[in-house]
Amino acid sequence: MAATVRRQRPRRLACWALMTVLLADLLALSDTLAVMSVDLGSESMKVAIVKPGVPMEIVLNKESRRKTPVTVTLKENERFFGDSAASMAIKNPKATLRYFQHLLGKQENNPHVALYKARFPEHELGFDPQRQTVYFQISPQLQFSPEEVLSMLLNYSRSLAEDFAEQPIKDAVITVPAFFNQAERRAVLQAARMAGLKVLQLINDNTATALSYGVFRRKDINSTAQNIMFYDMGSGSTVCTIVTYQTVKTKDAGTQPQLQIRGVGFDRTLGGLEMELRLREHLAGLFNEQRKGQRANDVRENPRAMAKLLREANRLKTVLSANADHVAQIEGLMDDVDFKAKVTRAEFEELCADLFERVPGPVQQALQSAEMKLDEIEQVILVGGATRVPKVQEVLLKAVGKEELGKNINADEAAAMGAVYQAAALSKAFKVKPFVVRDAVIYPILVEFTREVEEETGVRSLKHNKRVLFSRMGPYPQRKVITFNRYSHDFNFHINYGDLGFLGPEDLRVFGSQNLTTVKLKGVGESFKKYPDYESKGIKAHFNLDESGVLSLDRVESVFETLVEDSPEEESTLTKLGNTISSLFGGGSTPDTKENGTDTVQEEEEGPVEGSKDEPGEQAELKEEAEAPAEDTSLPPPPEAKGAAAPEGEKATEKDGRDKPEAQKPSEKGEAGSEGAPPAPEEEKKQKPARKQRMVEEIGVELVVLDLPDLPEDQLARSAQKLQDLTLRDLQKQEREKAANSLEAFIFETQDKLYQPEYQEVSTEEQREDISGKLSATSTWLEDEGFGATTAMLKEKLAELRKLCHGLFFRVEERKKWPERLSALDNLLNHSSMFLKGARLIPEMDQIFTEVEMTTLEKIINETWAWKNATVAEQAKLSATEKPVLLSKDIEAKMAALDREVQYLLNKAKFAKPRPRPRDKNGTRAEAPLNASASDQSEKVIPPPGQTEDTKPIPEPEKETGSEAADSEPLELGGPAAESEQKEHPEQPTGQKGTLKNDEL
Repeated sequence: MAATVRRQRPRRLACWALMTVLLADLLALSDTLAVMSVDLGSESMKVAIVKPGVPMEIVLNKESRRKTPVTVTLKENERFFGDSAASMAIKNPKATLRYFQHLLGKQENNPHVALYKARFPEHELGFDPQRQTVYFQISPQLQFSPEEVLSMLLNYSRSLAEDFAEQPIKDAVITVPAFFNQAERRAVLQAARMAGLKVLQLINDNTATALSYGVFRRKDINSTAQNIMFYDMGSGSTVCTIVTYQTVKTKDAGTQPQLQIRGVGFDRTLGGLEMELRLREHLAGLFNEQRKGQRANDVRENPRAMAKLLREANRLKTVLSANADHVAQIEGLMDDVDFKAKVTRAEFEELCADLFERVPGPVQQALQSAEMKLDEIEQVILVGGATRVPKVQEVLLKAVGKEELGKNINADEAAAMGAVYQAAALSKAFKVKPFVVRDAVIYPILVEFTREVEEETGVRSLKHNKRVLFSRMGPYPQRKVITFNRYSHDFNFHINYGDLGFLGPEDLRVFGSQNLTTVKLKGVGESFKKYPDYESKGIKAHFNLDESGVLSLDRVESVFETLVEDSPEEESTLTKLGNTISSLFGGGSTPDTKENGTDTVQEEEEGPVEGSKDEPGEQAELKEEAEAPAEDTSLPPPPEAKGAAAPEGEKATEKDGRDKPEAQKPSEKGEAGSEGAPPAPEEEKKQKPARKQRMVEEIGVELVVLDLPDLPEDQLARSAQKLQDLTLRDLQKQEREKAANSLEAFIFETQDKLYQPEYQEVSTEEQREDISGKLSATSTWLEDEGFGATTAMLKEKLAELRKLCHGLFFRVEERKKWPERLSALDNLLNHSSMFLKGARLIPEMDQIFTEVEMTTLEKIINETWAWKNATVAEQAKLSATEKPVLLSKDIEAKMAALDREVQYLLNKAKFAKPRPRPRDKNGTRAEAPLNASASDQSEKVIPPPGQTEDTKPIPEPEKETGSEAADSEPLELGGPAAESEQKEHPEQPTGQKGTLKNDEL
């Protein structure tokens, strides 16, 4: 028995370990039961949440609208967001920031910065010499970077989501344009970090739209590939995406639907904003012509007037999408002069003619990147607000050659819904149906390095090498490993963008630096000196392109190997415990894993980096210099490559299959001839198989960012603190406004109540005059000095007034509650009295209540009746203006005490068991008690034919056991079943045992 207990201890420890892990997960999930998504558009944003009981819902803002303008107004003492900030754009255009996402991740010499200055000249942009970027100079004391402004907006979106979800939210998925490069994506992540958001993923808005489309059409996806084109023209840019839907087999979830991004084309400046700016310029020209000869100033020099014209241009563009012409009118545009002009759709299309010519461009780019033809596209679906312009649809329909354009998706909310579905899938708090998403790399990334080579003549020269790390349109997320085999000292290599020939000259200028990072390795030489007897397996650099499309260098290692002989060692207790736990969870130790137990890192089988095509003679050199692990199977290998990577579902299996033969290579020669028969024990002792021992040394890494330096940690902390202070100031302002509103509302409501009959009935004229005087004085103080009053002063004034009016309000409330409370008390007393009377009528032999219990209940009933009558009589003697003695809380207390006693007796009766009846010598029941009812005494059983009434009753059968009891059917004595049984078998003797049971009580 002791041995059995000892064997179970590791299993118990494993169960406790599992319970600890599950408990930790539950504690971690307790604060993250809701997740959100933010669809950041150029003009507006949509916020969606998922929480228990609320699947995928768009959040309404404070104005109950489903989308919120991406606008922030920054003043000295207050901030405005969304619709409030949009309305402030007319009054204070300099402090109102819009379309600031166009400045994210861009240096001062970027063409988009100059374009922003031309579009919005009212904003003053400062220059940051440290990062070569720009910032908004609101005033000499107020300056904010684009990342800080975006952080404010993200924090505001979280507050909207938390108010809607009624719980705190930290996890979010944020959409970004598909054409964002590394610097722009890192800028968004830094803004989210300032806001205190945990970003589960930066998802491309075209991918989020495609996911939303697929999730709601899951049943239509099958093994046959369906190619869908999404044409998304928003306010600031246009993106065309080709997506392939089909079902695939996954390792964990079986056959599941999948979307794969096949091709992407984009235009960074083609959108609704450019159309509105053209209309604004046209309206400004018309207004200047109307005032020509009046020596008036140019309307373009007035920021407020231009803000009014831009708002009117936005409205005009929307109206002209459904009407042939419309009249633009602005009251008091400038110098109290009204503006009114008629604009036709033809004029609008003429103004934007060059923009409409650029509509087919993204379509052609997407087809080229996908290497597909228009005939392979099944449907073209419109997304984005600017696609509602009729001319855009007309040009696009002609370009794609389809009969019609698909409009069966919510053009405004599709990206937000797809992003929140992805947020729920990434969160541990929810379980959703799997939907495989394979996004695509837009900009290829490669590694460049230089090494010395020795030519045939003995002259050493430098050779520049390039190896593609992540190829264009290859899927991500994925990891890659590059091995440098010909270095034994410290060296540098560079991470840059690959071939960007698909971008035009202007797009290349907007793109920015094509050099990402210079990596300086330190400690390579020391690692070789540390392991002189080991064989070097190269310097391995591990890269990760994560779900957000952000590239990172995880680590760099120097790997060494040697062959060592096994020495039999006794397993420790911890090792045995680990093996036991491993076997419990489906692991188990195999001879291979046992042999490789001392290896620090498992060897990864690697192949040439994808995208590098060398001559056959240089294949060995390629393997030595730049190798990618075979476990990175997200990219499809070229047909001529050997050792093709397995599909995603077979990663782990194939990798294990590769690792095992590598560990067994030293012993394969000895086992080749005798594969079927095991060797003799003596030969086993003589031939000890050697195994590979791998040693890994971490290499120091210094990164030099070349595209756009990230914010330093100290500056990031200062920015986060500055934003927290602004948020705290806003909360304090809201609290003060709430206190002022509460005081003002109390004054008006109380003044109105003083004239109501129910309040006049319980108060004297003097009391009302006193209260009215105090209310008037406080109202005057609020108007004269309330603007400078603090929150504490306002709350103190409100507390004084409430204390003054407490007696009046108390008397009115009590009188309102009396009828209902007294009626409920009377009903409870009547029912309790009836219950007590019925309890006393129970026969003595069936009585389940004791005399003490019934006496206690009777006492409480009598006391409650007496208290009620006395208190009501006393209250009737008092005046209505005096403090009442009959209080609702006292009535409720009396009811609770009485109800508690009755419930106790009811519960006792509910679970009480009936007492057994005494029996006479013949086994029948005793005579009915004296207090039995007359109907019970008059009931008689009619004897069957041939049997007289004097016949002795059938004795109660003895208890049966085993199968006899199971086969017998219980029948009630004297019931219909017994009667019919006796009729069918009149010859049955009366003393024979039958299948009978006792009467139930």
